[in-house]
Amino acid sequence: MIKIITWIDMLVKKILTGFCAILLLLMVVFAVYNVVMRYVFEDPPVWGDLLTVLSNIWLVFLALALTVRDKDHIALDLIYSWLPVKLAFIIQQFWTLIIFCLGIVMIIYGMEAVATMGGKYWEMWHFAWEEGQLVFKPNYMPKKYAIAIVPISGFLVCVAAIASIIEDSFKVRAGTYKLTKEVDPHIGIGQ
Repeated sequence: MIKIITWIDMLVKKILTGFCAILLLLMVVFAVYNVVMRYVFEDPPVWGDLLTVLSNIWLVFLALALTVRDKDHIALDLIYSWLPVKLAFIIQQFWTLIIFCLGIVMIIYGMEAVATMGGKYWEMWHFAWEEGQLVFKPNYMPKKYAIAIVPISGFLVCVAAIASIIEDSFKVRAGTYKLTKEVDPHIGIGQ
């Protein structure tokens, strides 16, 4: 059972990392295309800047779940190095619980924002599900598509926080728990 959960955890991490890599690549491609079209051909696309920004936003929100799972988020590693391991564990779990609560807030208010978001991007085409089929729409993508990442990211953050808490709890019971990063208290830099 543990092997299956570990396998699923690694699969989700690889998928999210892949999506982040694709979004980063798209961000660069859109930006370069936009710059070349603007300054070389003097005919910039109306959608270039918007797609660059949307790719960046989605990248950041997906990467948030990865940082929570890997415990790479902002932490007090230097302070943890001065504390006994069990106290550092308790404090880290407290902060992970706070991050879990942030994920819940992202889900609740993100879904509300998606449901109530009005307006459309006039320069963006999109696909819509109508009468049981996927239909191409040449203009006016709803703005709620852009912010749909907020509740999705909130869910992923909650799952990552729970997985992190469970993993660390098992490590404490087994006696193999270590701080997420080793920090030299004299210089304050992770090794």
